[in-house]
Amino acid sequence: MYYLGIDLGGTNIVAGVVDDDGKIIVKANCKTSQPCTMEGISDDMAFVAREAMQKANITEADLHYIGIGAPGAVNSETGVIEFANNFNFHNWEIVKMMEERLGMKVYVENDANAAAYGEYCVGAAKDANDAVMITLGTGVGGGIIVDGMIYSGSNYAGAEVGHTVIQHNGRLCTCGRRGCWEAYSSATGLINMTKEACSIQQAPNYLLYKMIDGDLSKIEGKTAFDAAQQGCPLAKSVIDMYIDYLGCGLVNIINVFQPEILCIGGGISRQGDYLLQPVMKIIERDRYTKHNKRQTKVCIAELGNDAGIIGAAFLGK
Repeated sequence: MYYLGIDLGGTNIVAGVVDDDGKIIVKANCKTSQPCTMEGISDDMAFVAREAMQKANITEADLHYIGIGAPGAVNSETGVIEFANNFNFHNWEIVKMMEERLGMKVYVENDANAAAYGEYCVGAAKDANDAVMITLGTGVGGGIIVDGMIYSGSNYAGAEVGHTVIQHNGRLCTCGRRGCWEAYSSATGLINMTKEACSIQQAPNYLLYKMIDGDLSKIEGKTAFDAAQQGCPLAKSVIDMYIDYLGCGLVNIINVFQPEILCIGGGISRQGDYLLQPVMKIIERDRYTKHNKRQTKVCIAELGNDAGIIGAAFLGK
């Protein structure tokens, strides 16, 4: 039996054919058109889905359905994305459009929820009854599994953990609020902190500045990590600040949900133990349940960028 999942991102659309064990057999991808329309992105997703099927040598007849992980407030019951801020779409009837294009049943879920479901099915959260996944990418995404089910909230906009405030009247977030966790602990937040560090008067004396040749546009989410691991004190100060904010948000999540497992995914999670070990010191120091016998296990997600594809592929199961 095969399944097909689509991960719709602001930069790329990726489709994968998945087997019963959660292994991705083939992938196909294309760039997300910008500027874009609902019809244009639906066309692109249908194209990528067919390309993946062709690579796997299967047809629509070999699939019972297709699953999609998409950003925004996704009403999985109606198949409508009520708001997708990345695209500025309102009331996108994504399921209807995709079923018209592909001629089969389509399921849709928020992309962070789909990633969490993928980790729950075959990844780091496998066999956990309650789990939370945090994704550290362009934003801070969240997916929550309660009693083996995706928690979406009464209005299908639940688990937006990136938009909880950790600094009152702090940095302006893309959502319009100030001090959101996303403004500090996303890759975007880390890039902004790195740029600020490279703008101080003494910055040219440090490795961090030299690594980018003084060009702030070259800064990526891993730039400060790379420089810190080579001993740059300026970069280390940036990473220490970033870890502090990240740890604060993770403690909040643990204190609220007390999941069996909290897994960290997204591009920044590739730092592995260099990220996890200092974060765990903050969690162990600050969590409310430090004296309880049972504690939330905190780990790096296992499926990487494939989590959303696998989770979407298994939505119909």
